[in-house]
Amino acid sequence: MNKNLIIDYVGSFHYTPQQLNEAMTSNNGKLILSGPLQRYGSTNQNQRIYPEDVLKREATKYKNTFISENRALGELDHPETSVVNLSNVSHNMLDLWWDGNTLMGKLEVLPTPSGNIAKSLLMAGIKLGISSRGMGSVRDLGEGKVEVQDDFEIICWDLVSNPSTHGAFMNPIKESVGGVSKVNKYANINSLVTDIISLL
Repeated sequence: MNKNLIIDYVGSFHYTPQQLNEAMTSNNGKLILSGPLQRYGSTNQNQRIYPEDVLKREATKYKNTFISENRALGELDHPETSVVNLSNVSHNMLDLWWDGNTLMGKLEVLPTPSGNIAKSLLMAGIKLGISSRGMGSVRDLGEGKVEVQDDFEIICWDLVSNPSTHGAFMNPIKESVGGVSKVNKYANINSLVTDIISLL
């Protein structure tokens, strides 16, 4: 099978400018967001299914290399390339973890030209999506559905304008003293809504 670029629109950032300002004040001016990135074992709105072992393997590899080396960069919009373009970088992924079958993530919006555009859009109340970009092949399951195969490799998560998974919201978080994060009070509600919708 040939490996192709695999792009999935996963969730959207949903909060008010006031929530963003409060989070940035507590983070010494940094805009840090947290929420769901991807799910295994369920059909997404792009009609793709990610097997548990494949997505867990790639998340672990990404965390142990790119995140641990502070180079887990993503772009504003999805380029049709397997390389992250430094001139268009908007954010850096800070952490990944699992909540059931949902891969959660935390990222920092960077003070780059693209990061500043993303921040301005968010402060204006514009919803932005989070979307994975990877390389791999898929197997046709019929009825328009495909399964991502074992050769899949995650490249990054990008900020995009067209999210497709309803209810998967990311929220600004406040970092407290000692490195323990306090998640915005709406995060748990959004996570519950996401879980319910994914079961439908």
